[in-house]
Amino acid sequence: MKSGVIVEGFVYEEKTHLTVKKTSVFFAGDGFTAYDSKGELVFRVDSYGPDSRDQGEHVLMDASGRCLLTVRRKRPSLHQRWEGFIGEGIEGKKPLFSVRRSSIIRRSNVTVELYNIPSEEYQIEGSFANRNCTIFNAKKEVVAEIRRKVDSSANVVLGKDVFSVSIQPGFDGAFAMGLVLVLDQIHGDDYADDNGSKVDVDPTNQDSIFTS
Repeated sequence: MKSGVIVEGFVYEEKTHLTVKKTSVFFAGDGFTAYDSKGELVFRVDSYGPDSRDQGEHVLMDASGRCLLTVRRKRPSLHQRWEGFIGEGIEGKKPLFSVRRSSIIRRSNVTVELYNIPSEEYQIEGSFANRNCTIFNAKKEVVAEIRRKVDSSANVVLGKDVFSVSIQPGFDGAFAMGLVLVLDQIHGDDYADDNGSKVDVDPTNQDSIFTS
């Protein structure tokens, strides 16, 4: 396994910006769609309400519906530990990575460990609830960032259901989106002030995609 690569085929040679939109704003983790700078669908997570599937398990798919990653909450766990598996489901599979709160007391920071590469650890610092956090590798280098989106045409900060994920060259975009799924579950119920204007935005609109 290459450093920072979980799913082959989603490592970009240049810095890449994805526009991510929650497909429902009523329940944490209901669903996501992620678009590239051309407005093309790259990733999606489908859900149809809180009772449609095990809310402790979520599957990341590509644009065609191929299952890339499954993330599942490990119970019991004081640190809200989640584990990631390649493809769909976990039956007969070993987890590739784990995600957990760094501390029960400090709720914001999150630690990511790769089981096959013990020295490969990531720290997620900041507030996902406010869509303002950064993913660092073991060398404290930035590999991905999550930020609020600004609609340049209306000159407003969009609501937290639309945000940007910026991925550095060499880091796995599917892995980054898998971490977004887990962060949404860990921090989905955390309180956060929403000072942005919530606008119904088409994520394929270039005005909202190209502005971070």
